[in-house]
Amino acid sequence: MHTIEGMLEAYPKDLGDVDRGKLAACIQACYECSQTCTACADACLSEDMVAELVKCVRTNLDCADICATTGAVLSRHTGYDANVTRAVLEACAQACKACGDECERHASMHEHCKVCAESCRRCEQACRDLLGALG
Repeated sequence: MHTIEGMLEAYPKDLGDVDRGKLAACIQACYECSQTCTACADACLSEDMVAELVKCVRTNLDCADICATTGAVLSRHTGYDANVTRAVLEACAQACKACGDECERHASMHEHCKVCAESCRRCEQACRDLLGALG
């Protein structure tokens, strides 16, 4: 069993109507995207044309932080506040869209931007899927 799913199953209280599969997928996508964006920012800083990638680096780092925070918020269930969860998911989806768009601008020249854009798109979709399941 995957660790995220295992932890959701091990939670001692009922998680209510939340779709555990979508929740687990979103947590996984958030942490993956956070790591990918951090690595992409670092790779951008190693490029010869780093001055042209300043916005990409900034967008990567913002997205990485928001994704990590979203993964953490989604991992906590005690005292759950649906309004906070929705707001965090919306912010994460927006950050992933912005980062994915920015990385796509550089994807033809930088493989790390292509990989990052794909991760951002997956995370954005996972956030939107979970939002839809929350009602």
